[in-house]
Amino acid sequence: MLGGTYVDQEMMEKIKQRKQEGKVVRRIVARVTVIVIACILFIGIFGTLYVKSALKPVDPESEEQIQVEIPMGSGISTISKILEKSGIIKDATIFKYYAKFKNQSNFQAGNYTMTPSMTLDEILESLKTGKVYREPVMTITVPEGMTLEQIGKIVEKRTKYTKEQFMERVNSKEFIENVMSTYPELFTDEILNGNIRYPLEGYLFPATYSFYDENVSLDDIILPMIDKTNSVIGEYKSLLAEKEMTVHELLTFASLLEEEATEKTDRETIASVFYNRLEIGMPLQTDPSVLYALGGHKERVLYEDLKVQNPYNTYVNPGLPPGPIANAGVVSIEAALNPTDTEYLYFLADKEGNNHFAKSFEEHLQNKNQYINNE
Repeated sequence: MLGGTYVDQEMMEKIKQRKQEGKVVRRIVARVTVIVIACILFIGIFGTLYVKSALKPVDPESEEQIQVEIPMGSGISTISKILEKSGIIKDATIFKYYAKFKNQSNFQAGNYTMTPSMTLDEILESLKTGKVYREPVMTITVPEGMTLEQIGKIVEKRTKYTKEQFMERVNSKEFIENVMSTYPELFTDEILNGNIRYPLEGYLFPATYSFYDENVSLDDIILPMIDKTNSVIGEYKSLLAEKEMTVHELLTFASLLEEEATEKTDRETIASVFYNRLEIGMPLQTDPSVLYALGGHKERVLYEDLKVQNPYNTYVNPGLPPGPIANAGVVSIEAALNPTDTEYLYFLADKEGNNHFAKSFEEHLQNKNQYINNE
């Protein structure tokens, strides 16, 4: 009896111990389960937030321009790594899978100027077209033949800045010194000639400019126009040296062509007339220079206007005016550098915009009687 009682007690102790061990195991399993679930939830939430963040621009407010080179033959994996390293995207892997999800491929190799504020869709569009694609908040279009004052009016219409603020900035000593030091091959002391009305006249290139910041500064509006002129003129550096012509002379000459131009005009032939006159010391006698001298537009230049004493009046002063009278486009610039070889000294435009050239004054009068007086 005593032996049986001892065995029962021993069995009871083992059962009790197993129950306790079972409770401990269940507690451990429960705690591990809670920890695992918490980890899964944390990873899920963190992962979701990370992915959402990686799908957004690196810095929506950034205007920093970053040069990105995509080599020939680059696949999406390589491109993603380049973009991440350049700071254009946050995560290469997410960008790669985003591109695949969007079924985007056939990306273009080349050099891109991108910003950290671009969206993934904008980046993909850029890589597909070979051009940087981004929706601007504002564009400013400067047509050919505009003067600084006219550009100031355009800026006033498109921005918060007035024409007066624009003119004050482009004519400020500080700004002029800054652009002269930044673009030494574009600007020389010629623009500081005391006879020049506005030193930067003719140096703001006619084109459409896009801006991505609503609070863009005046400098950020003006400098791209100057930079574009520098870029365009740089393409003709060797030809300028060959013709022994300065940039200032080129832009001045081209501005006369721009203002004389009609839709059907032959600028190369008009350029030949100007060159022929310059060669023999004959005044250029171009009406747009008179209008610039007068400081305003007139439907018709009167005989008395031709006598106005002003450095820009090419009727009373031989040679080119002291500086450009407008901003010339590429067509006029190229015409100034590549004139037609003629012996013409005169030209006039009829009512339809067609030009008629003459070698002598007598021939010019005949053209005038035929195409102007008989209209």
